[in-house]
Amino acid sequence: MNKVYPDAASALADIMKDGQTIAVGGFGLCGIPEALIAALRDSGIKDLTAISNNAGVDGFGLGQLLTTRQIKKMISSYVGENKEFERQYLAGELELEFTPQGTLAEKLRAGGAGIPAFFTKTGVGTIVADGKEIREFDGQKYVMERSLVSDVSLVKAWKADKSGNLVYRKTARNFNPNVAMAGKITVAEVEILVETGELDPDEVHTPGIFVQRIVVNANPEKRIEQRTVRPSK
Repeated sequence: MNKVYPDAASALADIMKDGQTIAVGGFGLCGIPEALIAALRDSGIKDLTAISNNAGVDGFGLGQLLTTRQIKKMISSYVGENKEFERQYLAGELELEFTPQGTLAEKLRAGGAGIPAFFTKTGVGTIVADGKEIREFDGQKYVMERSLVSDVSLVKAWKADKSGNLVYRKTARNFNPNVAMAGKITVAEVEILVETGELDPDEVHTPGIFVQRIVVNANPEKRIEQRTVRPSK
């Protein structure tokens, strides 16, 4: 099975449809699949439900898909860096399912592991638990959370082999492993591609069984979300 595609557009062409649920790796702008997001923007696919820790920033990352109105619903834990997101949400133009960050990570991991639901103490006694099953274990209350599975997952890795085994670099690892697991189809954008067998098995973070397609983007922009520098003396 050849998993390597010549570009992001061809990797998405026959798997993306209006109304799908997508999951996208990254934390802020760190570890986001830049080329895949741009290709999705250019495809014109719309009415998407997007699962992602955040919504990028105005004009970059998932913020591009908000600008083009391709996302109808976000399932996120943090959205504070995107003014267009705020505007659409407050105007009733965008649905939002706020999810505690750790719960969001576990929803994706559990979905990828075939676990349909789990119980957590996070959110008990708050609006997060409204309408959800509450059960008691060992004298403590827990809320049941449904797991998440996406139609398509888009992830960013530093290195991959042609079988789809992925290695992430430092903080870019963030949500990407869980997002990769949760996808019915997972497309990985990578900076370095090597032959199968060249990776040390001990350095593989996501096994190739979870990855169906690979695209090489050797020179991503890697924009900094908030640049902080010391004043010159």
